[in-house]
Amino acid sequence: MTKNITLAKHAGFCYGVKRAVETAKKLKFENPDREVFVLGELIHNTDVIEELERLGVRTLNDVPERGSGICIVRSHGEAPETIEKIEAAGFELVDLTCPDVKKVQQKAVELAKAGYFVVVVGESSHPEVVAIKANAQIYGEVIVASSAAQLRSYDIPQKVGVVVQTTQRISTLNEIVEYLEGKDLQVANTICASTAMRQTEAQELAQNSDLMLVVGSKKSANTTHLAEILKNITKTIHIENDRELDAYKDLIENAQNIAITAGASTPQTIIEKVITKIGEEK
Repeated sequence: MTKNITLAKHAGFCYGVKRAVETAKKLKFENPDREVFVLGELIHNTDVIEELERLGVRTLNDVPERGSGICIVRSHGEAPETIEKIEAAGFELVDLTCPDVKKVQQKAVELAKAGYFVVVVGESSHPEVVAIKANAQIYGEVIVASSAAQLRSYDIPQKVGVVVQTTQRISTLNEIVEYLEGKDLQVANTICASTAMRQTEAQELAQNSDLMLVVGSKKSANTTHLAEILKNITKTIHIENDRELDAYKDLIENAQNIAITAGASTPQTIIEKVITKIGEEK
């Protein structure tokens, strides 16, 4: 059976991730005799982390008391106290926080300073959300919620400000805003344009596909949200790379119209390998 394979236009590296990866490589190339570190995984992709390690860009899990060389703050951002610890340890700090993430941090701080009880819509353990909360709670009370149900355990005051993790689903934001109806509410839809376009385009492709393939790390919030959204429309597989396709051979063989999208941390090389392997199943 001839297969129609369509790749989403908005698939793979977003601006913030591309900038972070290219800058990390450039820093090492320009500083061959200095150590270059990233605090935490630069992006949620094992292949990219392994490539950076081979180039000499190493991952730090914690900030040591003493250090030297360059320490990169990844696109997810960090808490102000962590930034201070990096500099106090003796590292040269390079802040690669995504500009869109910076905007969420600034908005959350602005709302907290104005006396709003701040609700961050997102996953509480995600590094981006941890950093947003840490930046804003210096100035006021901040909580994190990934659903309206989570808000029920809080005594929420009348004056509420809402910001959103850049990779969240718009439906989650809408659900929480609806729950807070009747409050003195300030809502900042800080879902980044790349995430919004990626989700919209993928949903449109899913309407006309027998099978959707979502390529990207299981640790990536924007990738897992894509898969969750698409599963409600058509058969959807979430894979990290082409090697995982073997587990879905029957599903792929029986599908005629296959569409592929990928998370913001997925390199083009991995997407291309997936397309090639599916093409061989024709």
